[in-house]
Amino acid sequence: MAKCLSSICAVSHVVKGNFLKGVIATPARRALEKEKIDSLEKLSDYSEKEIMQLHGFGKNTMQKLKVYMNQNHVSFKNN
Repeated sequence: MAKCLSSICAVSHVVKGNFLKGVIATPARRALEKEKIDSLEKLSDYSEKEIMQLHGFGKNTMQKLKVYMNQNHVSFKNN
């Protein structure tokens, strides 16, 4: 029975896409997925302030995300 429960738990915590995998932590990736943000193009439609309000985003995660976006010549929209 425990094996069955752990497999259900594991499935419910998996992030479906690979967007930003290895760049930011899973909770932040899940928050983006919940908002249907699955590409840098969609991410660039948001301001930094809007993204910081999502669960899983703090200063460290935002810094990693900004570095990654900069490397890919993408930026947040201006407020």
